[in-house]
Amino acid sequence: MTNEHTPLITSGVCGLTVTAATPEPPPTGTDPAPDPSAGAQTPDPRKLNTFFGVMVPTILSMFSIVLFLRTGFVVGHAGLLQGLLMMVVAYTIISLTILSICAISTNGAIQGGGAYYMISRSLGPEFGGSIGLMFFLAKVCACGGYVLGLVEAILDVFGEDPESTGLKGVRVLPQGYWCTVLYSSVILLLCLLVCLVGAHIYSRTAFAILLVVTASLLSVFISSVAVKPKNIIITHPGPGNQTLRYNASYTGFSATTLRNNLGPDYSLDYSTNTTMSFATVFAVMFTSCTGIMAGANMSGELKTPSISIPKGTIIAVVYTFTVFVVLLILVSATCDRTLLIQDYGFLQQINLWPPFVTIGIYCSSLSAAMCAMIGASRILHALALDHLFGLPLAPAAITSQSGNPWVSVLYTWGLAQCVVFAGQLNAVAGLVTVFYLLAYAAVDLACLALEWASAPNFRPTFQLFSWHTCLLGIVSCLVMMFVINPVYSSGSIVLLLLLLLFLHYRSPTSSWGYISQALIFHQVRKYLLMLDVRKDHVKFWRPQVLLMVSNPRSSCQLILFVNQLKKGGLFVLGHVQLGDLDTLPSDPVQQQYNFWLSLVDKLGVKAFVDLTLSPSVRQGTQHLLRITGLGGMKPNMLILGFYDGCTPDDFFLQDSAFCPSSEEQGTEGEYNFGIDLPSLQAHFPPVRHVESPRWLSPEEYVGIISDAMKMGKNVCLGRYFFQLQGEGKDSKVDGSERTIDVWPLNLLQPGSHDYQDVCSLFLLQMACVLNMSNKWRNARMRIFLNVQGGSRDQGWVVNEETFRELLRKLRIRASIKIVPWDSVEQHHPLPEGQRSAEPLPALSEDYLSAVNGMLALHSSQAAVRFLYLPRPPPRHSLYQQYLAQLETVTNGLGPTLLIHGVTPVTYTEL
Repeated sequence: MTNEHTPLITSGVCGLTVTAATPEPPPTGTDPAPDPSAGAQTPDPRKLNTFFGVMVPTILSMFSIVLFLRTGFVVGHAGLLQGLLMMVVAYTIISLTILSICAISTNGAIQGGGAYYMISRSLGPEFGGSIGLMFFLAKVCACGGYVLGLVEAILDVFGEDPESTGLKGVRVLPQGYWCTVLYSSVILLLCLLVCLVGAHIYSRTAFAILLVVTASLLSVFISSVAVKPKNIIITHPGPGNQTLRYNASYTGFSATTLRNNLGPDYSLDYSTNTTMSFATVFAVMFTSCTGIMAGANMSGELKTPSISIPKGTIIAVVYTFTVFVVLLILVSATCDRTLLIQDYGFLQQINLWPPFVTIGIYCSSLSAAMCAMIGASRILHALALDHLFGLPLAPAAITSQSGNPWVSVLYTWGLAQCVVFAGQLNAVAGLVTVFYLLAYAAVDLACLALEWASAPNFRPTFQLFSWHTCLLGIVSCLVMMFVINPVYSSGSIVLLLLLLLFLHYRSPTSSWGYISQALIFHQVRKYLLMLDVRKDHVKFWRPQVLLMVSNPRSSCQLILFVNQLKKGGLFVLGHVQLGDLDTLPSDPVQQQYNFWLSLVDKLGVKAFVDLTLSPSVRQGTQHLLRITGLGGMKPNMLILGFYDGCTPDDFFLQDSAFCPSSEEQGTEGEYNFGIDLPSLQAHFPPVRHVESPRWLSPEEYVGIISDAMKMGKNVCLGRYFFQLQGEGKDSKVDGSERTIDVWPLNLLQPGSHDYQDVCSLFLLQMACVLNMSNKWRNARMRIFLNVQGGSRDQGWVVNEETFRELLRKLRIRASIKIVPWDSVEQHHPLPEGQRSAEPLPALSEDYLSAVNGMLALHSSQAAVRFLYLPRPPPRHSLYQQYLAQLETVTNGLGPTLLIHGVTPVTYTEL
């Protein structure tokens, strides 16, 4: 076959060109087809290796402003022990997330978008798009926070403060809220210019920045030994025009200083004038842990992201953890608590050469801000390429000739500009941390879902993870979110849910696969094995229907009606394709499933589809009755359209859902799995004309009914359902104008008065089931009891009361109508005291017409009628007579369901 030697399947949106091990070269003189998602042909942007593409940006992002500006803040308020506890908790959380990142990133080709790409391709468009946008917002807030921290460091050195004892002669910058916003805007503009040039400029300078930061860090370690103890006076503006002075000291390595700094001492934060707590300090400290995805966000620029992301991220995290722990201990042993709490930039004043630390702060903060802006722009660009949010993000898909998404960079810059209006780093730290923790929880959830789904294609080369680590990561992230700030956490989750609902109802295009389908399959298989048919009980019986459909163009009303009749049970549309597989090159049925599933979507019914190939319709129906379903979910009822000479109507020409205009009004970006409306209409043939030959003979039709009863299946025949209106998914019918008529007597067996046999009770049950459905809930149900006039005054009153008692026990609310049928029975007289033993008595045309007239007289206004279907005769020679009798009795009645039940379905006990 032609598809047996095709290349490996790749992503339909923006996947790498993955081919077989020995691909065939393209013909001479031809170029490979361009990737449609890439627009115009651009140079390959994948140039970064593990060190420059992952380790360097991750280390710089994790150092950011916390390394030099908030280490003392953490120790001063929380103490060394709680500071180390915070560090262990934070790195435990991110370590669990890193295990998930490594697992997902080594399970296939990763494109641009980093964490968003991994989440969306693992969990599907709804979850991926919403978490991707939340992660983008986290990056934007982090970018603004880094810039505010940089401005804070600049003002510590160059800000006007005549009372300060710091560096002299350089304090020329005015201070204040609007000045802070102005300086932040200038720095953001600088970051914008660098990012507009491209990520490669940043990656080339990032290594130089890392060297500068490392040199600054070494100077801090050396200074702790080389600098002698000294006293430092710290001033802050107080209420009014007062100036607050604090006497602090640098003691050098001292056991007393270390002992004094072990415990917590939460006090007032001089930058925000709020009292600190474990949660607020942890939120500020955790901003140093938000850079673990800096390398993953560069996935579009990495040569081998599946190798570089795990390796580079783990090395960077181990390195930064070691540096932070050493620095916490060093600071706790050399600086008193007043210095740590009242001066964020104390490392400058205790350095051999203060500009060393100043340069390190500026470089780390600036690089972290640029890295956050680049990472956020790449996420936004990936969101725009996937068309998840429509027109608002459409311009973000535009790139320069070199592949730089400059429009998404502008989007990011504009939002980061809004963040700097917060004015203080500590004011946005909580929001940044909550957003990042939510994104980390989503990554753990993606890995957990893949692990629980047990999909054979989830084979990550990184094996140091399990569902336990994923679940623990999710729980720890959510717990810390609410510990840090319950308001921000609740708001972020609500925003996430709103985005989920928006994307769910928008139904964006996706060919990434849905993790939900894998999870559902995994769980349904388990539950089907638990659904033991040996434990079935009559009181939990429900209809499980196989509806045989020849051409849905003429059967849609019946399909819609049966959808109401199934009452939460199994509903399968069956179709037999005539043919012999021996004479065909391939199975024609396999290509038809998508058309039938699209039909189900259009009709809005909850049904499965099962098709088969057979030399005859009867054999094909036998196959479907035997093999349709699985375990305890197998059809117990066969429904057929009636075999008559009526000219069928074309439902496709009547329902607006099948009109060409409906496709234009559909949801933008709706994914139709390759089946659009014109191809759907073209697939199903036109309705049969009166003169057209029929594939099914009367004998074969009755044979299907007989086969089903022999196989223990209940049988229903639906006639005139093309006249039934109001069953569509957009219909507002509630049944208040409808009537359901039930005739539980076998009208083709005169003399029969058994209203409580299995078949009669089955009729009552099915009518009750229909009365419980949405569009028939308020319908009136009438039950007609046929009596002989001569016996009505003698014993039938008692029988009627007995029947009412039966309805009460069965909890069926219906009115009982007594119909004398002496005038009908007189057309078929039987010897006194004799009942017909023949399954199909010789009934005259007069009798059949009288029965039809009686039904028409009493049920002319009914929306649907339930009639007793007698068993087919045992002899094949009587099949045509049997079918003719059914046709005469139901002629011109309107929507009618002929039912024969073979299984007990009613139960009077609790």
